[in-house]
Amino acid sequence: MHGVEQHSEVLDRLGRSVASGERTPGTVLTLAGLEEEFGVSRTLVREVVRVLESMGMLESRRRVGVTVRPSQDWNPFDPRLIRWRLGGPGRDAQLLSLTELRAAIEPVAARLAAARADASTRRRLVELAARLKELGEAHRGTDPEYLATDIAYHELLLAASGNPMLAALGGTVAEVLSGRTALGLMPRDPAPGALEDHEATAAAVASGDAATAEARARAVVTEVLEEVADGTG
Repeated sequence: MHGVEQHSEVLDRLGRSVASGERTPGTVLTLAGLEEEFGVSRTLVREVVRVLESMGMLESRRRVGVTVRPSQDWNPFDPRLIRWRLGGPGRDAQLLSLTELRAAIEPVAARLAAARADASTRRRLVELAARLKELGEAHRGTDPEYLATDIAYHELLLAASGNPMLAALGGTVAEVLSGRTALGLMPRDPAPGALEDHEATAAAVASGDAATAEARARAVVTEVLEEVADGTG
């Protein structure tokens, strides 16, 4: 296996085991033990541990070892952690919290985008919304192209806000959209109302109508939030 692939595989396996609670907070690991468990070099183990330390999931201390940290210390916005949680037993709670985050930020991003986006960004958002509707009406809601277009639309909406902190959440939103598709929660036939709300949001951003952009973006995420809450309740 290629070195990069091996690093990625070990990171995913160790990260998932921590994120799922299989390795509980306070558990002490050793580099030697991880080296033996995964059958990889000490150097690679150290690299993987450093990544998980940067995410707040592990802590290395001399003469103690590598300790699993409490979940409240982890970086909840890290796309890798989101992916691991969506693939584990905490899936429903993770999906709900991410959708609540989207409900909080996307309407504000749409309002700001209507005021701040440049002309080319406004045009691109309209194009993406139109393509999303075409694919949805063609019963292609589970196609890779639908997902890619949906991600591009929502990432652009956040970036168009002109607020770098909102824009930085694009990867987080991309993970929840990818997760919903991977978990089979996206319908082949997206709700017509949702497709129309995407288009109306884009049109309002394009025309500079901040109030309508905010309202229609809120309609998009409110519908998703209701679906997710029903599914996890």
